Amino acid sequence: MKLSEFQRAVADEFGMQYGRTLTADLVLGELGGRTPDQAIDAGIPPREVWLALCRETGVPQSHWYGAGKPTPKR
Repeated sequence: MKLSEFQRAVADEFGMQYGRTLTADLVLGELGGRTPDQAIDAGIPPREVWLALCRETGVPQSHWYGAGKPTPKR
């Protein structure tokens, strides 16, 4: 997962504003007591951050994989 895909997945799942708030403010123990933004800045792969965020916030597993991928062009 690229950073842009992470950002798209967060916006799609939580909305642009709330998603930004979550990634900036929600401290995740699974990520060493970091927010998602801090974890990415520390070099933790966006996919790991996304999955930790999903687990913490109760996102259904059906939304975990493939999130953030752009719609294929026809």
